[in-house]
Amino acid sequence: MNPHAVPSITPYSLLVSLKRHRRLILSLIQREVLIRYQGSLLGLLWSFFNPVLMLAVYTFVFSVVFKARWAGGSDSKTEFALVLFAGLMVFGLFSECVNRAPSLVVSNVNYVKKVIFPLEILPVVAMGAACFHLLISLTVWLIFYSIFFGVPHATIFYLPAILLPLVLLSLGLSWLLASLGVFIRDIHQVVGVAISVLTFLSPVFYPIVALPEDFRAVVQVSPLTQVIEQSRDAMIWGKHLDWQSWLIYCVASGVIAWLGFAWFQKTRKGFADVL
Repeated sequence: MNPHAVPSITPYSLLVSLKRHRRLILSLIQREVLIRYQGSLLGLLWSFFNPVLMLAVYTFVFSVVFKARWAGGSDSKTEFALVLFAGLMVFGLFSECVNRAPSLVVSNVNYVKKVIFPLEILPVVAMGAACFHLLISLTVWLIFYSIFFGVPHATIFYLPAILLPLVLLSLGLSWLLASLGVFIRDIHQVVGVAISVLTFLSPVFYPIVALPEDFRAVVQVSPLTQVIEQSRDAMIWGKHLDWQSWLIYCVASGVIAWLGFAWFQKTRKGFADVL
């Protein structure tokens, strides 16, 4: 790679970079996962126990303390926990990536200054680590669902397609925020607040039908609403995917992903000067 060349902003150049550096990406994802649990007594087992503990805590707080019930569901506390946990898994994928994004370049100064490194893969690495944790959480969900309710609906196989636009959206925002994080150090605090607000403006802890009509339009604005609702429909209620809305969401997320990547490529030459 020529350090003086103008980075390409085309989607094709991104795909070429991902293919060329696929081994490096996989290696960095593995390192990201291992470093997180390095030095702990249980090591990688924490990636399994964490979602189990979260499932237990949320079940107790919402179904026992607050005696909440999911609209359209039964009075089963286990069902409530699995419905809630399905939304938390999807939201966790988004929040883990976006929360980390502003510090991706800043925390890897050696990649910027000392070596010629494909900086554009850093958000992809963060996404890979987030997908690993999502897979572990999904495994926990499947185990509990199978124990209490039997074989999951076949519609659960829609899940990778449902999550695709969310992955594209998260990557686009990650490229944008990774760049802004170099020039505006306060962006990390802003993102933290925005994620907290989105937690309650998305149907993570409640179904949309439980809201008054006047407030449903506000929740529908959240970019996470559709994917959370579709994930629950496929995983728990056995409903088929609405391909028309999915396609629209995919196209919109793809555009955001490309815009974020283009911004990152356009601004990356200034990283070394600031850092």
